Amino acid sequence: MLNKEKRENYEKISEYSFIKGNIELDEQKLDQLLHLEENFDLLKRKFDIGDKRAVIYYINGFCKDDMLQKIQEFFWGLDVSDVEGSVMDFANNQIPYLEIDLYGDKYNVVTMLLSGVSCLLIDGFNRAILIDAREYPARNVQEPEKYKVLRGSRDGFVETLILNTALIRRRIRNPEYICKVMRAGKSSRTDIAICYMNDRVDRKLLDRIISNIEKIDVDALTMNQESLSEAVYKGKWFNPFPKFRYTERPDTVAASVLEGQIAILVDNSPAAMLLPTTIFDVIEEADDYYFPPVTGTYLRLARMIVTVMSLLLTPLFLLYANNPEILPDWLIFTKIEQPEYVPIFWQLLILELAVDGLKLAAINTPSTLNTPLSLIAAIVIGEFSVNTGWFNQQTMLYMAVVAIANFTHENYELAYSVKFLRIIMLIFTQIFGLYGFIGGIIFTLAVVGLNKTIAGTSYVYPLMPLDFKVFLQRFYRVSLKAKNKK
Repeated sequence: MLNKEKRENYEKISEYSFIKGNIELDEQKLDQLLHLEENFDLLKRKFDIGDKRAVIYYINGFCKDDMLQKIQEFFWGLDVSDVEGSVMDFANNQIPYLEIDLYGDKYNVVTMLLSGVSCLLIDGFNRAILIDAREYPARNVQEPEKYKVLRGSRDGFVETLILNTALIRRRIRNPEYICKVMRAGKSSRTDIAICYMNDRVDRKLLDRIISNIEKIDVDALTMNQESLSEAVYKGKWFNPFPKFRYTERPDTVAASVLEGQIAILVDNSPAAMLLPTTIFDVIEEADDYYFPPVTGTYLRLARMIVTVMSLLLTPLFLLYANNPEILPDWLIFTKIEQPEYVPIFWQLLILELAVDGLKLAAINTPSTLNTPLSLIAAIVIGEFSVNTGWFNQQTMLYMAVVAIANFTHENYELAYSVKFLRIIMLIFTQIFGLYGFIGGIIFTLAVVGLNKTIAGTSYVYPLMPLDFKVFLQRFYRVSLKAKNKK
């Protein structure tokens, strides 16, 4: 249960030094350590088991009251001879419950108790009996709002770690599937689950991740996955491309784990992190595999084409607006005829910020006010800004297409990575014209091509290095029979 750093802190203390077996002394120490008189939700109850005094600690709202009541009723029926043996004999033979642990050190006793596990102290026993009869307040398992599919399973992760690991275990009935639990954070002591296939995982990457988690020296993982990802992978701050793939779908996690990836789940968060991740992994979605290969291939190609279009559309429009002489005859209808009160370049930059402003406003707007917000955005910002000459119609149209294209894939990090590159291309095109546009494309290809995954491999594999067969499979959705063939 303890990682290396925690073991070093406790190696000078014997395993049973905290729980002495003296019920009065142990109760006094635990009451003082937990500030029991000041915490209204930390409760204890005293009773007798045979001829021995006992006290049980629990957190109100975390325990199954009916289960603890039945266990206590069973204790009341025990004889003096039933508690004469060791604590191990008592736990194995006299407690009618499966999930039981014995600990004598302070770290595990306090951590488990504050995690919701009930702690039973009995006079004469130098270990605490931890009864895992907890029941976390949790919402029902339902389809994630952000990761919906047209066809497929409708369950999704919740904020309770044990429920999330059960959803994955339900889909992988293989003895090689491993779910390892660790903790991080001095105050939060947040549970972290690492899920992988023992016979398929990259062992070097797995060992490095476990080592990095053990070395985490923070007070709390307040932001869950983001705090953990920054601790596990110390990448460049200016690199916006996602090195982790986030999902709230257990079917996606199970499929990725079976392919050799590592899944990291954090308690109190409904999302899982998948790694290592390439740009092609980020673009893939569950719907690709819930439809026939032809339909899945079309959806995947459409997503890729729209992503590339969202990158190039506005810089290309700016190039033609500033250099109408290079406009092909078949695109002459896109030529701007309206007078420009605001330069096209500044129109595009303002609209980039305006689109993000509308997103933030939509997130922070109560659902009952969504309709008025839509009317204001459509009529006031849209129509009046064109009529007053702030923006022309083509600029509004192309930015609307780009804004919609950003929602064609589920990964926010990828959408903003494309956005940042698009803004850089706009700046290059505005300053250097055609050469700036070409330079922006080269810069984009270099940034993506030179990127590395968390495992140190190419971010655009199988394109670099080229694996033609795997590369085709990234575009063409092969049948599951061919995909699972080994």
